[in-house]
Amino acid sequence: MSPSPKNSKAATHAPKTRAPSRTGILRALPGDQPIKKFNAQAFLDTVGVGRFIGKYKSGEAVFLQGDPADAVFYIQKGKVQITVISKQGKEGVIAVLGADEFFGEGCLAGQPLHIATASVTAEASIIKIEKQTMIRVLRDEPTLSQIFMTFLLSRSIQVEADLVDHLFNSSEKRLARVLLLLANIGKEGKMETIPRINQEVLASRVGTTRSRINFFMNKFRKLGFIEYNGTLKIHTSLLNVIVHD
Repeated sequence: MSPSPKNSKAATHAPKTRAPSRTGILRALPGDQPIKKFNAQAFLDTVGVGRFIGKYKSGEAVFLQGDPADAVFYIQKGKVQITVISKQGKEGVIAVLGADEFFGEGCLAGQPLHIATASVTAEASIIKIEKQTMIRVLRDEPTLSQIFMTFLLSRSIQVEADLVDHLFNSSEKRLARVLLLLANIGKEGKMETIPRINQEVLASRVGTTRSRINFFMNKFRKLGFIEYNGTLKIHTSLLNVIVHD
């Protein structure tokens, strides 16, 4: 007669197993280490395997056009300007980025070299995330994937808006829009004072000459839309330039 399960060694020494909860997630047994939940913001704010933080002063380059594209960058604080230089030496500003934005993401799509230069325009703290680390975390962690996808969609919308702006608006309206974007008007309902920006840079972004930029800036100041004396302050009334036909 075979021994009953109650008296068998197999039954006595059977290993404990975690009982699944109603949600299907295993409950931890006494003595188990708690499973740490991934914190996307902490990942973007701290150093770790495959990620490093760099401190930059205004005017310093994060990377140059033609450098190997092997990492994604996240701006913790400060501002970064993305510029492209043509074979003829003409420079064009294609983006001005601020805190909580990414750049250098082209490497994730197989871009071998940077097609633009990223330089700091205000003292910045930037985290560099190596390509393979970024790919792994985007694959494994939905919270970071959501943050990154939201950024990419916002960037796509911004690029489309810039194209429409260049196709259909006058240089005066384009300048007004660039100034409003730099001051974050319409972004979370707040306005910020920004360092006085070089008119050559504005001319590049708007797609006109420096003399036209100077003319419009003086016009905006006389109308009370902007103030500048070392720093540049944009008033919400500048929106009138864009909405007025």
